[in-house]
Amino acid sequence: MSWTARSIPDQSGRTAVVTGANSGIGYVTARELARRGSRVVLACRSAQRGALALDRLRSQVPEARAELRLLDLADLLSVREFARTLPCERLDLLVNNAGLMAVPYARTSDGFEMQFGVNHLGHFALTGLLLDRLLAAPGARVVTVASMAHALSNIDMSDLGSERRYRPMTAYGASKTANLLFVRELAHRADAKGLDLTSTAAHPGYARTELQAKGPRLAGQPRRERIARLFNDAVGASPDQGAAPVLYAATAPYVHGDSFFGPRILGVRGGPGPAWRAPWARNDIAGGQLWAASERLTGVAYREL
Repeated sequence: MSWTARSIPDQSGRTAVVTGANSGIGYVTARELARRGSRVVLACRSAQRGALALDRLRSQVPEARAELRLLDLADLLSVREFARTLPCERLDLLVNNAGLMAVPYARTSDGFEMQFGVNHLGHFALTGLLLDRLLAAPGARVVTVASMAHALSNIDMSDLGSERRYRPMTAYGASKTANLLFVRELAHRADAKGLDLTSTAAHPGYARTELQAKGPRLAGQPRRERIARLFNDAVGASPDQGAAPVLYAATAPYVHGDSFFGPRILGVRGGPGPAWRAPWARNDIAGGQLWAASERLTGVAYREL
């Protein structure tokens, strides 16, 4: 029998933060964790969309213990404020889900290329700032949502901001490679210190979310946006199906560090199972270099590691 959200063990007494929880797989992840008893913090950039998502979640799961906290991963001041004001002494689960895909060139508030800044650096900073609370929770997990699009591009350590040439989809692939290198390096560092922390990754396959249409919309290309939506409707899995590998990584027993899960059938459909990684996403030298650069760029040092 394939693993589904019904397989999630009881989450009572646990606290989870899910970034980008206002829609898509982030929303489903937050909803299903709340359904199984977890206290869930919806970390969202938009107060309006976040409030609508929270109301929807509470209508679907009346017993939910859920709250909204604002978080803009494109602004390190916002990341620091979120971490500073998060009202919990321990954190059992952090789901680094929010992201951008193939958007026009832009910079974050701190001057980083937007996709690298949000998809990787924002989550790197958030994880580091919450690390003491994660280590205070026995068996805590950090789940980072990657993508099979990491196969499109390795990272270029000499051009992390895509200054020399910017191609939206290539930059997206590089940011997802960065996600997987971060997951691996965090797992290795936690293991080396003997810490009870699991760093793992998941990808949704091809799920029907706003991710694919946002790039064309921001670029002012309505025809491409319509095509993306039609393609989503024709071949995309539901957000519930896309969230299954994330929920598996977050809650299934015996998940080990530096693991990567996705849909079993060609990485697109089916229940969660082990996912393929490109060789460059398993490069420990690159992982160490990226970690050092990320600490320098964000100003967030993982002192416990």
